[in-house]
Amino acid sequence: MIKEFFGFSHVPFTKEIATDFIFPSEQHQELTARLRYAIENRYLSLVTGEIGAGKSTAIRALCKSLDPSKYRFVYLSESRLSPRIFYQEVLYQLDTEPGFLQATAKRRFVETIRDFYDKHHVLPVIVVDEGQELSTAMINEFRFVINFDVDSRSPLALILTGQPELRDRLKLRALRAIDQRINVRFHLNGLSEEETKKYIFHALQKAGGTHMFFSDDAVKALYVHSNGIPRLINAICTDCLVDAVTRQQHTIDATTVARVIAERQ
Repeated sequence: MIKEFFGFSHVPFTKEIATDFIFPSEQHQELTARLRYAIENRYLSLVTGEIGAGKSTAIRALCKSLDPSKYRFVYLSESRLSPRIFYQEVLYQLDTEPGFLQATAKRRFVETIRDFYDKHHVLPVIVVDEGQELSTAMINEFRFVINFDVDSRSPLALILTGQPELRDRLKLRALRAIDQRINVRFHLNGLSEEETKKYIFHALQKAGGTHMFFSDDAVKALYVHSNGIPRLINAICTDCLVDAVTRQQHTIDATTVARVIAERQ
């Protein structure tokens, strides 16, 4: 009903948005540049941010932009990830039978990564999401993952992402060794008020909208409540569009936003 009422080609503010339609905020562009640098130099990277800040979206866009003839993207998001499961999952995604035992999987991991890099000239890029949920043992295992040879760069790039508490965990004595090996760090904050307005208009335009349906006071109210977190902006904007359709209103003001927020609480 939203599409028909507002004349959209598709419903805006959904997580299924194509990577070509992602809003290029200043932070997003800087994060992408840093991760590209890290990948080119086969570094260990840390990306943190609040829930819904756009970490996964940025990683998805990065993956889409990588040349598949030069890079092999591996994505893992498992709260109970153990070293054995890590090696097995990576090997599965690299089309290699891992075996059941951790020692076997670990050996095949080393062999497979070397084959990709040395023989096929393809760099594996491994992303481990939800890092704040990982055990100390798993995080420390990354020391082996990135240290193939003494004093030489790893034949892979490893990106660890998670919520802000991951940064605090890495400062603990038990994880100091891996924290010292992180070459690139980036913390993703919420959008500014001006970027929130541009973000909303960008989403509307990409959905086929002809003008800005949200008033300035509506944008301000949205920004204050969401702190510029894209996932919250998406949820509130969607509820506002539904509310506008039911009330047959083509403009969304601060009153609409306040009503929607009150209903969500």
